[in-house]
Amino acid sequence: MPNVAQLAAAALSETDGLLRLSPTWVPRSFLQPGRRLKLHPHDYYALGTHRGGIDERWFASTTEAANENRNHDEGLSYCVHGKEKFLLRDAVAELGAELVGDHIWNKYKRWPVYSKFFDNMGPIPHHMHQNAAQAKLVGQEGKPESYYFPPQLNNVGNNFPYTFMGLEPGTTKQQVVDCLDHWNDGDNGILDLSKAYRLKVGTGWLIPPCVLHAPGSLLTYEPQWGSDVFGMYQSIVEGRAVPRSLLTKDFPKEKHDDNAYMVDALDWDKNVDPDFKASNYLEPIVAAGGEKDGWVDKWIVYGKVDGEQLFTAKELTLQPGAKCTIKDGGAYGWITVQGSGRIGKLKLQTPAMIRFGAMTEDEVFVTAKAAANGVTFENTGTEPLVGLRYFGPDAQPGAPMNGAKR
Repeated sequence: MPNVAQLAAAALSETDGLLRLSPTWVPRSFLQPGRRLKLHPHDYYALGTHRGGIDERWFASTTEAANENRNHDEGLSYCVHGKEKFLLRDAVAELGAELVGDHIWNKYKRWPVYSKFFDNMGPIPHHMHQNAAQAKLVGQEGKPESYYFPPQLNNVGNNFPYTFMGLEPGTTKQQVVDCLDHWNDGDNGILDLSKAYRLKVGTGWLIPPCVLHAPGSLLTYEPQWGSDVFGMYQSIVEGRAVPRSLLTKDFPKEKHDDNAYMVDALDWDKNVDPDFKASNYLEPIVAAGGEKDGWVDKWIVYGKVDGEQLFTAKELTLQPGAKCTIKDGGAYGWITVQGSGRIGKLKLQTPAMIRFGAMTEDEVFVTAKAAANGVTFENTGTEPLVGLRYFGPDAQPGAPMNGAKR
């Protein structure tokens, strides 16, 4: 069998710098699937009820899912070329800058971001993701993330389309410590200290590390840093108990019983910021094209986290018969959410239903060189062709800043 470098080089040569990806499904044992991922109804528990339902699909991922009893390749994307398949992570390791670009390869030696569809029937626990320094203490990476709620996958809002974010101004650290002290007494009441925002389809949010958030039940497209660290601070959600191990798993073992330490790990200023929405809410902003062109490209994730552009994302829409060539500042992962057409030499088709383990024609990884040269998209169908694509750090210096409006 040819090695990964040979397989990847052959695929890139045939497609002018694109890699076809197969679906990557991830279960969560503590959540209930929202059933909008287009999986066959019989397949949401394809890995067994002991593993939990499948409520996530990961895109262009070289990041492993941090699940207990996980499969060896859980969370990792596979490239498919002819009858062969290989991990995108291995292809990046072999070809480096040819795939992810000089800047990212020289600084990170990997593809340091990923995105996912996150799909639940109800809300999930109020939790935070550690920052880089905190995660390093347990051999992990920090995890800022972002949200976008695609209309094509949110025909129904499910049980609770609201997200609690941060803490009410005036909240004290001792109040949160008290909540953690009462973990085993039932609902620890941490949501009493927070504020819920109604989620609006077609908009999004930027979520810095160390900020508490309890995502609601809209299906969410989530560009984020390449990590799966978190700490859950809510003891019961919709009547279901949350194991305390999900609070402590990514903190040093000697701190697992130190609730004050867990609270000090929060970015307090950001959590109690009365202007949190002004800095973190995202409305789409047109980047190129327009109605008269038959296509439009919009920023859906933009801004900086602690002064750094770590990831960005765009939504491209082409009307039937439209064609355009788009140049971008870096490699990206693409997922089609509506319609059919072409990306370069590859066919795009949005599936109505997917069997677990089946191949699709909706996901592609575009190399940095191909993105810089320009990728041609064409709508060959009778409805709009819509795709979402996310980029790595510093790929889009012209992206809008936090708080920009439509």
